[in-house]
Amino acid sequence: MAKLTLSVDNRVVSRAKQYAKRRGVSVSEMVEAYLSAVAEPASSATGSAPILRSVRGVLKDADVEDYRKHLAAKYR
Repeated sequence: MAKLTLSVDNRVVSRAKQYAKRRGVSVSEMVEAYLSAVAEPASSATGSAPILRSVRGVLKDADVEDYRKHLAAKYR
């Protein structure tokens, strides 16, 4: 395992530690997961961010008109 020294704003570090604690992981694990995701070879990526790939197709049967009605009611 390699060590890495980073310069990060103190407020960001504090928020990252809180976030990590709530999720039961270390900041190092979060940074490693992030770096792994962004360093993924282009050949294995499908051209979009991992979060987008994970939700692709979820709304394929959605009714657009129902969604428009929902937004109209929400933002009255």
